Amino acid sequence: MGRGDLNVLVVDDDFRVANMHAGIVSALPGFSVGAVVNTLAAARAEIERTAFDLALVDVYLPDGSGVELVREIRFDAMMLTAATESETVRAALAAGALGYLVKPFDHAALASRLAGYARYRRILSGPEVAAAEVDAALLALRPGASPGGAATQSAVVASPTKDLVLQAVQSATVPMSAAQVAAAIGISRATAQRYLAALVGTGGVRMQLRYGSTGRPEQEYSAGPVR
Repeated sequence: MGRGDLNVLVVDDDFRVANMHAGIVSALPGFSVGAVVNTLAAARAEIERTAFDLALVDVYLPDGSGVELVREIRFDAMMLTAATESETVRAALAAGALGYLVKPFDHAALASRLAGYARYRRILSGPEVAAAEVDAALLALRPGASPGGAATQSAVVASPTKDLVLQAVQSATVPMSAAQVAAAIGISRATAQRYLAALVGTGGVRMQLRYGSTGRPEQEYSAGPVR
């Protein structure tokens, strides 16, 4: 975890879905995954021993509702869930959820929400804010509504290196890891990871997880719909 990274707790009853969400989080600069759990009990245990900035929480958990967890915690949360009942949506927002993303969703949708959340945190990082900054912070949480958000992201990825990264992924016959992209075009893995994360956020590249027999799943990248 880098200094200043936003530490994220991922809570989902399906371990593969939880790991997929964790992979998207960890692919984005400025974020790290502190824990991935599948039950309310495990989430509560992690919260007792770790400081988190954000929780990504499913509603349907084997030992209760994720809405209850959001109501309990003293840090930020977003719901990632298949629950579409109006009452559940209202309950989650009343409990304090900053966002509600309905499954299934594209990787870019979650990346966009997280980018907006990072902007929200930056705007509200000072001890006091002006009224316009409050409005900007709230706007940042709305996908596609943040003025300058898309421009900032475009500025990050608008470079010859970005084009080389994208071309490497698009020309590959199989998904590539960040290390493989880096080796193919002669850049560092960290640089490749940064551009891949930005491309995931815009939808130009899709991120998926490859599961091995041991260890954590590896992030792989393949061509996605270019917007």
